[in-house]
Amino acid sequence: MLDIRNLSLRFGGIAALSDVAFSVRPGEIYSIIGPNGAGKTSLLNCVSGRYSPTAGSIAFQGRDISKLSPSGRAAIGIGRTFQNLALFGHMTVLENVMVGRHHLLKNNFLTGSLYWLSGARREELEHRRDVEQIIEFLEIQHIRKSIAGTLPYGLRKRVELARALALKPSLVLLDEPMAGMNLEEKEDMARFVVDLNEEWSVTVVMIEHDMGVVMDISHRIMVLDFGRKIAEGKPSEVVVDEQVKRAYLGEDSELDNSAAPNRAGSAAVVGTVAGMHRS
Repeated sequence: MLDIRNLSLRFGGIAALSDVAFSVRPGEIYSIIGPNGAGKTSLLNCVSGRYSPTAGSIAFQGRDISKLSPSGRAAIGIGRTFQNLALFGHMTVLENVMVGRHHLLKNNFLTGSLYWLSGARREELEHRRDVEQIIEFLEIQHIRKSIAGTLPYGLRKRVELARALALKPSLVLLDEPMAGMNLEEKEDMARFVVDLNEEWSVTVVMIEHDMGVVMDISHRIMVLDFGRKIAEGKPSEVVVDEQVKRAYLGEDSELDNSAAPNRAGSAAVVGTVAGMHRS
């Protein structure tokens, strides 16, 4: 579904990404991990079109999208969430999610002005039904009329995911979807990501620092360090990789040991998704 070849990104003399190559298969949960500053968000920004890579190519479903605009990428089925929330704080949850349907609306300024006569009302109701399904899936019905900027952090994360799903994506890019959440919120978000992948058939590329969650729900993992790919494979392969141990969590078996406290500290998360564990 997604094929990245020899991708490099430079800001002046700083190399954010260097010759990164990987592919994502349809139906995968593909996680990207690495230390802070490794280039993970820069990589997602290149895929979503916010950054233009210095070199390399990005192909989506066999089509080169390296020169395609961010809106063009959304139109062909690439949705994303952001590390720092990018909601419209003065709008309601429902209005924020409806924004994600904008590129699917066929009525324009002129036909929209004839709301009752041109079919604009009927079109809006059709999209509203789809949005209500997303709201129900993410269990945010009780806040649908609330102002987004007044909500707790964990719920705002869900609203942003809802807006990304409103695009009708076949690929969704999640930038630290569980950052800053408590254990209960992480449990819910992990369940939503797995259900999104399995029930809605959406391919997921996810950046996440919670190693317990990453190891438990990912099909494959890629590790970045200083903008370079140092490992890729199944969770069971990555967790024993010597380069990963040194670059990500230190020497010796620190990565193996870190998974245990992470899992203990995230007992609710792991307990919930244990039945969905990836072999």
